[in-house]
Amino acid sequence: MRTGSPKVLAIVLAGGEGKRLMPLTADRAKPAVPFGGIYRLIDFALSNVVNSGCTKVVVLTQYKSHSLDRHISKTWRMSTMLGNYVTPVPAQQRIDKSWFRGSADAIYQSLNLVYDEKPDIVVVVGADHVYRMDFSHMIAEHIASGAGVTVAAIRQPIELADQFGIIQVAASSNRIRAFLEKPKDAKGLPDSPGEILASMGIYVFTADVLIDAVTRDAEREGSKRDMGGDIVPDFVRRGEANVYDVKDNPIPGSTDRDHGYWRDVGTIDSYYDAQMDLIAVHPVFNLYNYEWPIYTDHGNYPPAKFVFDSAGRVGLALDSAVSPGVVISGGHVAHSVLSPGVQVHSYASITDSVLLDFVEVGRHATIHRAIIDKNVVVPPNVSIGMDREHDLDRGFTVTDSGITVIGKGQKVRP
Repeated sequence: MRTGSPKVLAIVLAGGEGKRLMPLTADRAKPAVPFGGIYRLIDFALSNVVNSGCTKVVVLTQYKSHSLDRHISKTWRMSTMLGNYVTPVPAQQRIDKSWFRGSADAIYQSLNLVYDEKPDIVVVVGADHVYRMDFSHMIAEHIASGAGVTVAAIRQPIELADQFGIIQVAASSNRIRAFLEKPKDAKGLPDSPGEILASMGIYVFTADVLIDAVTRDAEREGSKRDMGGDIVPDFVRRGEANVYDVKDNPIPGSTDRDHGYWRDVGTIDSYYDAQMDLIAVHPVFNLYNYEWPIYTDHGNYPPAKFVFDSAGRVGLALDSAVSPGVVISGGHVAHSVLSPGVQVHSYASITDSVLLDFVEVGRHATIHRAIIDKNVVVPPNVSIGMDREHDLDRGFTVTDSGITVIGKGQKVRP
């Protein structure tokens, strides 16, 4: 490790297929799924990386990556004068004729990027979580600990233990003594029996240690080539893994309400719930924290517009996030997220819903608890989200919790 500030390379794993987010991932990679009106999911990981001072970033892509690559290329441009960059790197079959077979394999097949940059530290993050985190604090603790890898963990209710990789820590240090994948009988923390430490899929490695780990894993019979399932447990067995509890992570501008917020939006229900977290009077996740901004490029759209104010025909949005380019023309919107270019015509009603770019809602249409992907036209007088069986008959996706999803450009019959 060189003296002074360590040289850091950030690797963002963005090759996920996102099968549980279908139909939103039918035409795009999971990290490219729109979120919060103007963002893509990957904007949260990249904003955290850049805000933390990590300005040499590679994004490993694979599955249906065109819209993701285009978004990164258009949005994430930094000054090359200082050697800063965010660059998408697709699977290239550099080692053999196989594509990425897991997150560890993605890094192994991309080790040329590490060799070229010659970093001291490699930060590895996923591209499809919603959160804020200052990685510089975690990097400092990692270096001080002398561990080979440090794993970020967040406290979660113990009843959710079977949904996460769970970390058990030694009594007198931050060394990880056990890494359990979705246990049914997890034990609570000593200082909080009702909570467990869940892995966030965020890792800080000493660079040469990471190179050795993924190289050995590539030669190991039976490995699934997964960071959380294979690489980290190997470090744990050798006593070389530390945990970083994000409860103490300092984020400028954060509040008690949104500090430590982290959501894995891997399912339609979790994606929907995370969107709803944005629009409370005091948001559970606050997009209006200008001290730790979430960056994106939302295009050249005009301001949102609300028109008409007559009996029964009022252009109105309450408890909602309304993006640039939206026109609410005599319709009513409540507790919803509207992306750029959405048009809501007179007498339409939209409640508890997420509408993506350029959705058009006809007169007298009713939409409730729905997610409607880009470029869908909802004809006049149509109801969506009001009758589960009717929605299924029309070819829409309906979750067990009753959220109706209409895919990108899907036809809606009058």
